[in-house]
Amino acid sequence: MANGSLEKWLHGDGHEQLKRNLKFAQRLNIAIDVASALDYLHNHCQTSPVHRDLKPSNILLDDDMTARVGDFGLARFLSEVAHTGSIGMKGSIGYIPPEYAMGSKASTQGDVYSYGILLLEMITGKGPTDDMFKDNLSLHLFAKLALPEQVMEIVDPQLPVEEAEVTQHNENHVNRRNRMHGCLISMVKIGVLCSVESPRERMRMRDVVAEMHAIKDLYLGTGIHQDKQVRSQILDEGSSYLSHY
Repeated sequence: MANGSLEKWLHGDGHEQLKRNLKFAQRLNIAIDVASALDYLHNHCQTSPVHRDLKPSNILLDDDMTARVGDFGLARFLSEVAHTGSIGMKGSIGYIPPEYAMGSKASTQGDVYSYGILLLEMITGKGPTDDMFKDNLSLHLFAKLALPEQVMEIVDPQLPVEEAEVTQHNENHVNRRNRMHGCLISMVKIGVLCSVESPRERMRMRDVVAEMHAIKDLYLGTGIHQDKQVRSQILDEGSSYLSHY
């Protein structure tokens, strides 16, 4: 892909130490793209595959910075998991849901957990294996403790404070900043809800997509998507966010 992986944009290249700044709007769009891909896999594919290895290095960005989920080497169909039982703890450290370590079968809720960690990483700029996460402090808890008043204190310092892409050009800077602040709080809440320990308490990807679209509408100052419109778009476009490379 022309723009490489999300990993390089968030944390730089291992050889060149290249770290490129992603604007807030780009991070929001990438989060929506990934959520749409997972929702397509979980809810609109007859075989209902689970990815099992969602992380920044497996998110590829094309010329337009549209994100696609790649690397299906660990993916499994739910029907396969049902017949074979537990197929071992696979995935990448920090993104593996806690229930897999206890022998639970792969599930769509496991992908939801990985998405939640990925979303929090995109907002904070800190990966789940960052050196600061020790002594029972995790990325999930770090974000949860910041809600809602301290969210701006944990936001990635590399996040450019650009003006919002609004339709009302006469809107003052304070209103734009306040709206971006509100969107960040909502995104952190979604990341935390997706990465809770109990699989049954995590959000469903179709609900994540709807909420993320609503956040984008708020950020752009446009009307909130109707649920039917959102799900129709998901069904038509979700498959386009999957990479075949």
